[in-house]
This record gives sequence, structure tokens and C-alpha cells, in this order.
Amino acid sequence: MTVMLGRRYPVVEVWITHVSGLFGGAFPHPMPREDGTVASDPGREAESRALVRRQRELASLYATAKSLTALGGLDDVLQSIVHHAHELIGTDFTYLSLVGADGKLSAKASEGTISASFLTACIPADVGLGGKVLASRSPHWVRDYAASTLISHDPDFDRLVTTEALVALLGVPLVIRGEVVGALFAADRSERSFQAGEIALLSAFADHAAVALDNARLYEASRTALEELRIAYRAIEGHVAVVERAQAIHEALTGVVLEGGAPGDVVQLLADQLGGGVTLVDRTGDVLVRRHSSESPCRTPSEADLAAAIGNAHRSGRCATSVDAAGVARSVALIRAGDSYLGALAWSRKAVVDHGVPDDMDLRTLERATHILGLLILKERAVAEASERMSGELLTELMVGSPGISPAQRARTRTRNIDADRLDLVLVVESDALSSTDLLRHLHDIARDSSGLAGEHLGKATMILPSAEDDRTVEDVHRRLRRALGAPVVVVGERAVNHDWSRAFSLASRCGAVVRAIGHTDLGTTTGRYALYSMIFDTERVHELDRFIADSVGPLLDYDRRRGTDLVHTLGAYYLHRTNVAATARALHVHVNTLLKRLDRASSVLGVDRRHEDDLELQLGLRLHRLRAIATAPS
Repeated sequence: MTVMLGRRYPVVEVWITHVSGLFGGAFPHPMPREDGTVASDPGREAESRALVRRQRELASLYATAKSLTALGGLDDVLQSIVHHAHELIGTDFTYLSLVGADGKLSAKASEGTISASFLTACIPADVGLGGKVLASRSPHWVRDYAASTLISHDPDFDRLVTTEALVALLGVPLVIRGEVVGALFAADRSERSFQAGEIALLSAFADHAAVALDNARLYEASRTALEELRIAYRAIEGHVAVVERAQAIHEALTGVVLEGGAPGDVVQLLADQLGGGVTLVDRTGDVLVRRHSSESPCRTPSEADLAAAIGNAHRSGRCATSVDAAGVARSVALIRAGDSYLGALAWSRKAVVDHGVPDDMDLRTLERATHILGLLILKERAVAEASERMSGELLTELMVGSPGISPAQRARTRTRNIDADRLDLVLVVESDALSSTDLLRHLHDIARDSSGLAGEHLGKATMILPSAEDDRTVEDVHRRLRRALGAPVVVVGERAVNHDWSRAFSLASRCGAVVRAIGHTDLGTTTGRYALYSMIFDTERVHELDRFIADSVGPLLDYDRRRGTDLVHTLGAYYLHRTNVAATARALHVHVNTLLKRLDRASSVLGVDRRHEDDLELQLGLRLHRLRAIATAPS
């Protein structure tokens, strides 16, 4: 058996040789009689009983050795050690304790105990019988544990001793690579002494058990390391898959750019690859493109939610993610080119990612897409700016060269898919809140959609469009501008007759000045609606206007020119404030008496009674004179 076991378990051969020496060396065999029976010798019978006992113990040891050398979990090995030790020693109960990381001796496995709380025993490693075993690294036993004065007692363990009725106790150390890691105990519930053979047997068993315990620990560590390696490998596989997926998306995004795709194509690609919904907004916050995944669509964010998410991204300076009450996660990445803010890209999806791809890599993909979109936006902006310059140049060329269209002008407009012969409505746009440059940015979009031209002419934002119904066209342009700008704007249109865009521009521009002068700051109209003031803005009727003003307030104008006074302005303010002397004096910042003297002088010059409030011709002449000054003033 030694040879057979030694071939598979080398450590067993050494251990069995050691144990057999403890039991008296080689086992004697009884000599048979000639008739085949065994002589009945009392000495021989006692020796035979001892032999049977030793054979039983060694057979158990062999079985134990084979069991303990098999690889298994740490808990299983500990329980197996205690079980086999209990069978070998034959005491009432057996238990094993190990030194933990906290330096305390804790019970890990037991056999034959009656109290379930015994395995909760945890005592300092320097008290009790276990403390002596650990300190001396040698076996120790006591006849009566509770009465022993040779050991230091732990109150908690003493209570377990009483519950378990523990009396006699033997402990042997478990030593692994020179380090005492615990102790194996055999206990009886009656007072007794432990013989040298029992001590030697338990010690030999503890030595082998320590080897088995070390193997179990190594096996447990190997299994843990293997599991960690598997987890790490799965993580690496997942990471590689994510990287490959991200690389594929990046290549697809690059392909969109190289193939001349638009921002809408990029947004659709992101929605298909990432799932949910993707929204592209411009720098003003207006939605340019919104796309959804066909497989996993997501609720469209409201304007308020989208604006809040973009605000978070602005504050953080990088991709920002938030989750709303409905469980929708929304990530926003800003689109920048240097220090210029071009817009934002918003990705909405369910807060729980169910497609197995880590969010971090998807967020990096979203940020990478902003770089692609930034390039596309800059490209489109460059093309648009070039187109806008050409549009402005064409508009100026038509204005300066009108009336009429030259063959070269007709050819240039045709290359832009514009029919110059149909450009019959001139619009002049002005706003107190915005410059002509800001207005032109939106006019170019309208002109492009309407096959028209837009540009700056004589310092004013101007557009020429084909129109079938001028009033409706002007109102539509005003409504679209008002919605895009969010500020009051005045749009005045005039139809160009015989391609005389210059005259139409002059009428629309001067009419716009009159409209604003009489208090209108937000409307779209044609000059025909203000025909009452046509003598002011129509240059062909200037002589009529001059004659009317000369007949009504001419003498007063001559008096002001000769004397250097400003009685026309004084009288105009007087009628503007409904002939209220006090209000007029406050508006002109003069004393009431001074004002009265000026009014009397004006009445004397005109030969009229200023107190006559129904002098409509005089009031109209003063108003037309003021409006003409405004309409003809330089921009």
C-alpha cells in the first residue's frame, strides 16, 4: 500500500513511514500451527488486538491521506480534516481553529459538537490552550479545562466550554512552511489523560492535514486567480469589441464626410448605431436635424429639457449627461471649432443600457462625432459664405446696373438656378435690435429657399425675390424673420417695374424710414399701404411735396433760415403735444414764457392764430416736413 500510494502521493510515503515508526515499526504476523490453526497465546492475543487496532488506524490513515490529498475547496478540506481526525482519535468531539487576519483564533470546522454557536468561537491567539499550542508550536493537553490554572482563560470561550461540557482537551499545531496557521483539537466530555500514542497520532495527522490545508489554500488561490483571469479576459474581450465597434462607427462617420454627406447623414448614422434619438441644434438653439433609431426609438426631448442639457454642457465644458424623471438619459456634446461655438449634439436613450455596450465608449463616440460635424458645419458655412458673397455681389450689380438686365448678369444668375427676369419684388429689412449683418444671415436662407438674391446695399439688408402676391410674400418674410430673430423687425417691399430694382429699393428704403418714424417697429408691408406718405418717399413726387410744404410752412422756414431760429421745430412740438403749453415747454426744456413768445412769433410770421387747433393744413405741412427730413437723412 505504501508503494501504491507513494507513486501517486509522494508526501504520503514519507508520512506513512513516519507514522509506522511511531507504532513500533514493522507489524508482526502470528505463526500458524502445522494443522493451519493459530496458537492461543495470551500474550499473542493481546498483541493481536493491538495489531488489529493499529491496522484499523493505519487503514483509516491511508484513507484519510488519500482524501486529504485530493484538491478541493478550503471549507471542504477543513471539514474533511476534522471528520477524519475525529474518526482516528475517537474522542467525543474534534474541532479546528485558524488564525485570522485580525490575529484571533477562530473555529472553522467541528465534528461531534452539540452547540451550533461553538463555531462562532473567536478568542485571542495568546490565551487558552490554543495560545500555548501556537506559542510553543508543540502539542499540549489538559485533564480538566475549566479547572486548569496553567492556561489563561477567555470568558467567552469558557461559556462555550460549559455549553459543550468540554473537560479534557488536546491541541496540536498546524504548521505550514514554518508558520503556525492554527490548531487541531480533540476533546472529551470527561476527565482523562492523553497517551503518547494519541498525541503522536493526532500530531502526525495534523502535519499531513497542514499539507492538505496548504494545498487547499493554493488551490483556492489558483482558482480565484483563474476566475479573475477569466473575468479580466472577458473584460478585455468586451473592451476589444467596444473598441472595434467604436472604430467601425468612426470609419463610417469618416466615410460620410469623404462621400460628401450632410450633417443629417451623420445624425442618422449615430441614431442607428447608438440607439435612441439624436438631435442636432445650431448655435442659437434651434433644432436643425432630429433622427431616431428604428430598433430602439426614444422620446423626443422638449425644448426646455434640451436647453437645460445644453446649459449643463456649457458649464462643464465637456459632454454632460442627465437623467429625467421619466428615466430618459440625455447626453449633450458641444460642437466647437477653436473658440467658436457651432452648436450641440444631443443623444437621448433609456437610462438602463440594454445593449451591453459601456456608456463611456458611446460618449466618446458622441464627442468624436462632434468633431466630424464641426468639419461639416465649417465646410457648409464656407460654401454658404461664398454663396452669400456671390449673392450680394449679384444683387449690388443688378441694383447699380438697373433698369434692365445684361446678358452677363442673366448668365450669372442662371448658374445659381435663379431666373433674373422673375426677380420683381425688392425688400428692405431694418431692426433697431440687430445689425444688417445679423439680418443678412437669415435673409440668405430665405433667398436660397425662394430662388432669390440677398445682400447689403447702401448699408441696408436687402433682398430681391420672385413674387406673385407682394403683400403675402412680405408678410411671410416678416413672420419667418420674426420667429428666427426673436426681435422686432420692419420689412418693406416694393415691386420693381421693368427691372428697375434701384428705384424700388429707394422707395422701399424711404418708406421704411417713414414707417419707423411714425412709430411702427415690427411689421411687414408694401409701400402701397402707405400711399398717404408717398410724396415723402417717392422721388418722382418731390416737387408736389415741395409745393405743399412751401404753401403751408414756407414763410416760417424762410424766417428760420434768415434769423437762425427754430420756430418750425417749436411749432411742430406744440402740435405734437396736442397744444399743451406746459408739456411742450418740458419737452423743449424752456420756460413757459419763452415758449409763449416763440409761438406768438410763429403765428405772426405765418399770419395764423396758433390757438386755432383745427388748422389741419399747417399741422400736416409740419409733419410732412419732419418726415421728409427723416426719410432723406443718410443711413
